[in-house]
Amino acid sequence: MRREWLIVTLLNLVVVAFLGLLLRWMFVAPLEGINYKYLLHGHSHVALLGWLYSALFVALLYAYLPPLMQQKKVYARQFWLSQGAVAGMLISFPVQGYAFFSITFSSLHILLSYWFAYRFWRDAKAANLAHGAHSFSFNLIRAALFFMVLSSLGPWAMGPIMATGHIGDSLYFNAIYFYLHFQYNGWFAFAVTGLLFWLLEKYNVGFNRAIALAFFRLMFWSCLPAFALSVLWTKPNGLVYLLGGAAAFGQVVALGLLLRLLYPLRQAILARFDAWSRALLLLSGVALVMKIVMQFASAFPYVADLAYRQRNFVIGYLHLVLLGFVSLFLLSFFVQRGWLSFQTIRSRWGISLFLTGLVGSEAILFLQGIFFWAGAGLIPHYFILLFCISIAMPVGILLFFIPQISGLRSIKQEPVAKAKLQHKVA
Repeated sequence: MRREWLIVTLLNLVVVAFLGLLLRWMFVAPLEGINYKYLLHGHSHVALLGWLYSALFVALLYAYLPPLMQQKKVYARQFWLSQGAVAGMLISFPVQGYAFFSITFSSLHILLSYWFAYRFWRDAKAANLAHGAHSFSFNLIRAALFFMVLSSLGPWAMGPIMATGHIGDSLYFNAIYFYLHFQYNGWFAFAVTGLLFWLLEKYNVGFNRAIALAFFRLMFWSCLPAFALSVLWTKPNGLVYLLGGAAAFGQVVALGLLLRLLYPLRQAILARFDAWSRALLLLSGVALVMKIVMQFASAFPYVADLAYRQRNFVIGYLHLVLLGFVSLFLLSFFVQRGWLSFQTIRSRWGISLFLTGLVGSEAILFLQGIFFWAGAGLIPHYFILLFCISIAMPVGILLFFIPQISGLRSIKQEPVAKAKLQHKVA
């Protein structure tokens, strides 16, 4: 598996960050000829499929498959075809929105994800992963792939929904929310926690299997009905509120189990990370706790209605999950494995700027939501403030990205030796 896969994946994050900055500039001074909604579609698709899907593709291949299986040409074909589909979406969505070419490229990517799930599962079975050293973490990965496939039912439903004249109504938006829910609460969340447990297994950090299994089962079975939380904006029957509330409570309990399991192991875990990747890991954990708490709060009718009326909360929540929880963990994981590094001052300045922009923009988004809720109106110079603090994210991730290009030529099975990586903890 060549390291350029990871470099291309990280480049997608750079593109996503600059598209996000352009979206925020559109509220300061709209640009003629650029459709905000179309650009937003391009931004979101490249974020989910170009950055997060690709990053997990690389991480899962490396972590779970033996080297000879990783080197199969089929995975190279899958990776580069998926990058072609992402490039197609990057061009077609900003130009035409949901239309023939953009739908074709997004549909192609879904089919490629099915192909990946099938081949990965087949090779994992041949490698006997379900009964090997990584048997527990592999349970989480299997669940992640299941939710990835399940989430695709949302996009497939869009065609019939649009063809029958339901564009813009509750059915249309609920299909989108179905996709998003099982992407970030299913595919991404289970894959990230799976990789975390993979590290525990890798370094023989003993953990309570009974608690871990209870965590996994509770997370899995609560993820399915938790979709109810995404449809509360339609003000459905009271039973839907109860179902969503029970699922959200289940995830709170699951989080408690995870923290109970990990807290005694914190020193053994953190010792495997350098200072910078350790900070990213801890921030990812904070974002996960905030995600679960906010998700539980959204089960209450008043909060659900507030989130629907104040879109700042929704935007802030999505960025908290996708950037704060998932992306920071993946960057931490890649640095821990020695594939990315903080060897240069530029890379350390870059990630510092990125984090400053992320935390600052999240604070402004949620603060503006609180202002609207309190009837205080718009924060003075809100849009220009949000744009200015957001500049730090694309600039920061670009500064982090540039030094990575001259790194290793291939991904190794073990982290780079301490002598070759500054700040690396053995």
